[in-house]
Amino acid sequence: MSQKRETPSPDVAELDLISDCGSCFGLCCVALPFAASADFAVNKDAGKPCSNLQSDFRCGIHTQLRPRGFSGCTVFDCFGAGQKVSQVTFGGQSWREAPGTARQMFDVFPVMRQLHELLWYLAEALSLPAARPVHADLRRALEKTERLTGGSAEELAALDVAAHRGEVNTLLLRTSELVRAKVPGRKKERRGADLMGKNLKGADLKGANLRGAYLIAANLRGADLRSADLIGADLRDADLRGADLTDSIFLTQAQLNAAKGDAATKLPRALARPAHW
Repeated sequence: MSQKRETPSPDVAELDLISDCGSCFGLCCVALPFAASADFAVNKDAGKPCSNLQSDFRCGIHTQLRPRGFSGCTVFDCFGAGQKVSQVTFGGQSWREAPGTARQMFDVFPVMRQLHELLWYLAEALSLPAARPVHADLRRALEKTERLTGGSAEELAALDVAAHRGEVNTLLLRTSELVRAKVPGRKKERRGADLMGKNLKGADLKGANLRGAYLIAANLRGADLRSADLIGADLRDADLRGADLTDSIFLTQAQLNAAKGDAATKLPRALARPAHW
């Protein structure tokens, strides 16, 4: 049932989709807002630098984020959008060096993040043999998305990113259908389902459609999630200890970082085991 993936071309490394905080101007620490909660110790408005951001754009409590109440920071992943905006869109000139560009830079960052997230999904889709019938369309979508990321700050700020996401999502849906059709038996359709806190220990979820499902604090210990579509699923505090996520599709590092797992959790090869597990 498990399907060997092909190496996507271009792959995530070539597309620069791995976050490099050392090449970013701390954009996630400034551009984005957060509210005092279990994820963040304080309130912060969009465009206001976090009090922990240092003059070199590094976090002053990076090694203590979780115990200091900033677990939300350890979950976030910009898919490399931070360094793209910092070094390419704005040519390596920071918002501190050129305060007049700050607002535009902060507005562009979330747009670039969405585009880079789409590139991640498209690159993954191109690695899936079952999706060969739509590989040509996927590649065209990837190339278009990559071109958009190279636009000027003005072009990016004016981009209707929601419309573009809709176009790409049609292809990702078709990819999901093709991949999950290879899984024998009847697959569970739980798209957008409210499964918060549900006891799904040991559940057979092979090839399940869990797109956008709310799995917050769900018990998924030992569950079989092979080839399940997890795009947009909320896995905050979900218990994935011993779960099998091999070949699950459209799972991201941020989703894993938000969940709980252990050494027995089986992961897709493109993702890393979170340090806090």
